[in-house]
Amino acid sequence: MLATQRPADSASSAHDRVYRGLRSRIMFGEIRPGQALTLRGIGKEFDVSMTPAREAVRRLVAEGALTLSSSGRVSTPELSSDRLEELAALRSLIEVELASRALPRAHMALIDRLQSINSVIGDAVANQDAVGYIRYNLDFHRTLYLRAQAPAMLAMAETVWLQLGPTMRAMYSRLRGNEPPKFHRLIIAALKAGDEPGLRLAVRSDVTQGLRHLSSLGLDL
Repeated sequence: MLATQRPADSASSAHDRVYRGLRSRIMFGEIRPGQALTLRGIGKEFDVSMTPAREAVRRLVAEGALTLSSSGRVSTPELSSDRLEELAALRSLIEVELASRALPRAHMALIDRLQSINSVIGDAVANQDAVGYIRYNLDFHRTLYLRAQAPAMLAMAETVWLQLGPTMRAMYSRLRGNEPPKFHRLIIAALKAGDEPGLRLAVRSDVTQGLRHLSSLGLDL
């Protein structure tokens, strides 16, 4: 009985590995907006057959991480300014609520962890490492939101991050500076003070003003 299940289990494992690998690359901006992907190329990169590559692509298309044209071309999305505004509004709605729910469960170990991540973000900014910036910025937010103990809501936030990844990479590559986002410091200060209104404002400002500033730079990337 076990022997007959192994091929299916193996196929499922290969599909999941490709899906998670591609998902991380897209979310952290390792793939440019509008970049075309082929099943053959995906299969070669992850050393799998066409079937798990195809299933992973279908799943990512359903999440909005990839687009599929009528001709069958698969690519990462290119977001308009209006689409960026929409996703910023979604981040504001979901992430402010996550932060608010996390506050009663915040503790000094969490705050220390957020401060440590923020220091790494500062290094990424100074080194003009756009991918590193996105990776650790999302780690900062995810670390806080895990304390909310609201997995469905966090999954929705991650879907938005996934759609933003390639465009965020292209835009952050144009920024200059040597400090982490100022609103992260306000988030940490509000957590220390147990200040829910201050926390909600800091998170809302962090997830909306940054995207609006980036979209103002233009999308001719």
